Amino acid sequence: MIQIPKVPRRAAASATDTERHFPCEACGADLTFAPGQDRLVCSHCGHEQAIPSAVGRGQSRLVELPLEQGLRNDLPAEDIEETRALRCPNCGAEIGLSGAEHATTCPFCATPVVTDTGTRRRIKPQGVLPFVLSEEQAREALTRWLGSLWFAPSGLAQYARKGRRMTGVYAPFWTFDASTHTRYDGQRGDVYYETRTVEVMVDGRPQMRTEQVERIRWTAVSGAVARDFDDVLIYAAKTLAPDHVAGLSPWDLSALRDYRTDYLAGFSAEGYTQELSEGHEQATAEMVAVIQTDIRRDIGGDRQQIDAMDPRFSDETFKHILLPIWTAAYRFQGRAFTFVVNAQTGQVQGDRPWSPWKIAAAVAAVLIVAGVLYYMNGNR
Repeated sequence: MIQIPKVPRRAAASATDTERHFPCEACGADLTFAPGQDRLVCSHCGHEQAIPSAVGRGQSRLVELPLEQGLRNDLPAEDIEETRALRCPNCGAEIGLSGAEHATTCPFCATPVVTDTGTRRRIKPQGVLPFVLSEEQAREALTRWLGSLWFAPSGLAQYARKGRRMTGVYAPFWTFDASTHTRYDGQRGDVYYETRTVEVMVDGRPQMRTEQVERIRWTAVSGAVARDFDDVLIYAAKTLAPDHVAGLSPWDLSALRDYRTDYLAGFSAEGYTQELSEGHEQATAEMVAVIQTDIRRDIGGDRQQIDAMDPRFSDETFKHILLPIWTAAYRFQGRAFTFVVNAQTGQVQGDRPWSPWKIAAAVAAVLIVAGVLYYMNGNR
């Protein structure tokens, strides 16, 4: 039975909160969030404004939401917001809009995006991990990464260095918590060895030798394991490749702040396109894989076999959070390359470019060396 905990509620937010501007107190120009700081900065006059009620590291008041209510689409109004977004016709990303904005370029594939999805009701983010790295720092990390790639086109790193803009995007994620208790039946295998005598041929003559043969003694076992899961992280969109998302980890979620649109000032936000139910299904699969490891450890022995398991989940909750990435979508020699940088740690992932000329040169060099060695050995 899923137990739904009682949680405190926040004040309801206006549907226009996600579309409001942040005017500078000094000149009226738009402010942007300054990475690594709890303040907004005016690029026009340099004025700085603190983010109201910004809480420090480890002081967040994030609230977990009952999973059962979320799956039933039965969350209170304060946990829902109305958003506008543009859908990229090429990669399917949904990029949030602010104010009167009606057109943009997709930060993931550089495709001009003009299709407005209209207003949609979505689960409001509970938390946001603010940008730590600036655009310049992200570009430096990307340039180092491109320079470390073997057989990458020589012009690609130079192309990326030429001051081309990167886009700061808050990517959507789900986190899931659960308590689990699992009963299992299985087999424990203990390895032992038997000595046997065999006949082998040595220089054309039969000889008797002894050898050790591995055997496994299987014993039926049963038992139970328990584990609590906290913040199982699932990417809530389908734009980035799974290996790229995995490569951006780890994230320090202890630095999460309560969601405020101030942190989004000057940045884009990708809307979730993987629904809560899909994210929960993926998180459950990851939890089950961990539980299987727990069971094998509990069985012990040298080999383990799980015949049956009955995982029970309770106290299931979730959050919708936004994590910061810098993206760069470059078109180089007629091809599009997408790169992403973890804006908290500087970890880089992206499409792997290859230079056919460098590969051909390397293959030719190997063949030449092999030919020389063959010639030298043949003339001894």
